[in-house]
Amino acid sequence: QLQLVESGGGLVQPGGSLRLSCAASRFTLDYYHIGWFRQAPGKEREGVSCISKGGGSTNYADSVKGRFTISRDNAKNTVYLQMNGLKPEDTAVYYCAVSSTGFCSLTRTLFGSWGQGTQVTVSS
Repeated sequence: QLQLVESGGGLVQPGGSLRLSCAASRFTLDYYHIGWFRQAPGKEREGVSCISKGGGSTNYADSVKGRFTISRDNAKNTVYLQMNGLKPEDTAVYYCAVSSTGFCSLTRTLFGSWGQGTQVTVSS
């Protein structure tokens, strides 16, 4: 069974930074596109960013472009989401998931093996 574990969340002031990690156990991430999603209270889970299998292609939601950077270290079997310039509206539980489709998208239904999530709270 594929298992992903997110970490790195926390409480940060507006304008601050966090780096989230998504680590895999029992399987290698090399064969999958990896997506980051988030879900705020009362809202649907939305796509934030995706990185392709080899890391050569990335995709970002308009709301995070220029502030968030996704990367992967296949040697460490880990994907990262560097979040800078955080805003209160970024507050949510952040999840990572895998996709084996032909392209890297932000469509939630194309992803599976969701982690348990990590809470990010942006507040002064």
